[in-house]
Amino acid sequence: LYVSTDQAAHVFEAIEEAGADFGLKLCGLHTLDSCRIEKAFRHFGHDITDEDNVLEAGLGFAVKTAKGDFIGRDAVLRKKEAGLSRRLVQFRLKDPEPLLFHNEAILRDGKIVGPITSGNYGHHLGCAVGLGYVPCEGESEADLLASTYEIEIAGERFAAEASLKPMYDPKSERTRM
Repeated sequence: LYVSTDQAAHVFEAIEEAGADFGLKLCGLHTLDSCRIEKAFRHFGHDITDEDNVLEAGLGFAVKTAKGDFIGRDAVLRKKEAGLSRRLVQFRLKDPEPLLFHNEAILRDGKIVGPITSGNYGHHLGCAVGLGYVPCEGESEADLLASTYEIEIAGERFAAEASLKPMYDPKSERTRM
């Protein structure tokens, strides 16, 4: 399917006109990414891939193993039984100045444990926010969160808060308004 520039412009103008009554506003890719990272929405290709386990990625709520057979169901059940070896964690830098993008080192109790998979500035939170996997074999959520975290940016370490729930609107109350 080919859409000419004129057709695309017409579609855009029609959407913009129809949305005016609803307060529709334009925003760019970086704005959307900033909102995504604050809500801890995963980015396919950075935070999750087809090789990541849905439970380790914190997306177990989207998989209903009791609803019958589906591709990957056995893998989910095996991982649930065996326990998680890592968890996707959201990090918020305590210093509002540094920025996160991806591949910055995550330090847990002073030791590098992995990279930030994606990051951006969180405008509602007022600081940089990132996601990254942390090893947790045999640990509870409380154990994982009780550690001290830092993110290394350009050779400097910055204290970070860790969470398994979205730091912005963790109960999705704003998204349901």
